[in-house]
Amino acid sequence: MRRRRNTRWLYLTAMSFWFYGWWDWRFLGLIIASGLIDFYSALAMERWPRHRKLLLLASMSGNLGSLATFKYLDFFILNVNAVGSAFGASWHIQPAKLILPVGISFYTFQSLSYTIDVYRGQLKATHSLPHFFAFLSLFPQLLAGPIVRASTLLPQLEIDRRTTEAERWDATKLIVYGFFKKMVVADTIAPVVKAAFETPASTESCLYWWAILLLFSYQIYCDFSGYSDIARGLGRLMGYNFPVNFNHPYISASFREFWQRWHISLSTWFRDYVYIPLGGSKYGSGRSLINLWITLLVSGLWHGANWTFVVWGACHAFFLTSERLTAWPERLTRVRVIGRHLTVLIIFLLTMVSWVFFVSKSMPQATHILGQMFNFGHLGLGVAREAVSGGAINVVGLMILAELWVHFRLDQVRMLDRLGPAPAPFGRRVLAPVAVGLLMCLTIYLRGPGSAFIYFQF
Repeated sequence: MRRRRNTRWLYLTAMSFWFYGWWDWRFLGLIIASGLIDFYSALAMERWPRHRKLLLLASMSGNLGSLATFKYLDFFILNVNAVGSAFGASWHIQPAKLILPVGISFYTFQSLSYTIDVYRGQLKATHSLPHFFAFLSLFPQLLAGPIVRASTLLPQLEIDRRTTEAERWDATKLIVYGFFKKMVVADTIAPVVKAAFETPASTESCLYWWAILLLFSYQIYCDFSGYSDIARGLGRLMGYNFPVNFNHPYISASFREFWQRWHISLSTWFRDYVYIPLGGSKYGSGRSLINLWITLLVSGLWHGANWTFVVWGACHAFFLTSERLTAWPERLTRVRVIGRHLTVLIIFLLTMVSWVFFVSKSMPQATHILGQMFNFGHLGLGVAREAVSGGAINVVGLMILAELWVHFRLDQVRMLDRLGPAPAPFGRRVLAPVAVGLLMCLTIYLRGPGSAFIYFQF
């Protein structure tokens, strides 16, 4: 039995390494080094518990050190040069121009969750190296998540189980829907958004930029959640359950709810490994807000080596702070008939505004676009209509209708959940396969120009 498990883990690791090495085999050494550091650090923590803090520091230094080198070294150099230039210094450090290994932000955090949980005594260290690397490198979610905790995946990998017909059907639906969101929705929108941000100064129109940010909001949502759906579907086909990473974030009635629905595996990672260790809300509201700001700023920087990402995190920290201090979403939601709908709309519009910093290449570009968005004296209706007409706005319209359907059905679904599970109606049993077949056809014949997943750059 043990030999069979080792063979299975070795096979999973070998195939995952082959998958990752297809992009650039040289960076396999990085993931292997990161894994070896964490595997032996965890074993040493159990053998020498008195030194576990030092061992945890070694694990964090190895992981965060490699992440900082490849992702933030040039960012640091550019800022040092800028500060030196401002003070009249004559030095100029040349950027290293290192290639960013794809998926490094994801597998680094996934590996860190293992050593931190072992350090806390919440998880026993595995004594099998193939078992650990099967967890760390499992290919469906290796490149862009969801970030699967060791406590979730390691126990699943110990069991050699056959998937049921229902699980395979659920997996198929996830994969098909994921490809539809990526290839039909996100890839159709991508060229329009790319063209807009390559030459932002050439379009002076308020409505145009609101339309572009609407398109980008659904591009990044369908691009990233599409990958997560495909990863979860592939995992389920293999007999493994990955956590839900997106849960209709654009129907959120508060920013707190938004972060409970958007990139859930990352937001819970920062909550458990950054916000709570800083003290969370244990030491009063003032300290809690400081911890919140630190967490969101670090989260913004995690997304990319650019001040625009830090400002994007600051925007969400500001939104969450205003919610805590005023409770405005709860108050507005209580307004009869339109309260919740109006709250959802305001949260979505503010989210769109914050996306400006996420997608812009520089702060001057972001501030220029924001100026155009709020220049209501120059609507530019004709420019906006010409720029976003066609397939891009059509697929966004379909996604908005789908999200509205979920929004208006939410209370009814909650009521049905309280009543307990009910058998699927005949219409659902018949229409579901038809819908999956239709989505497959649309994905094949209406796909947009191919583009890399947005989160591959992180």
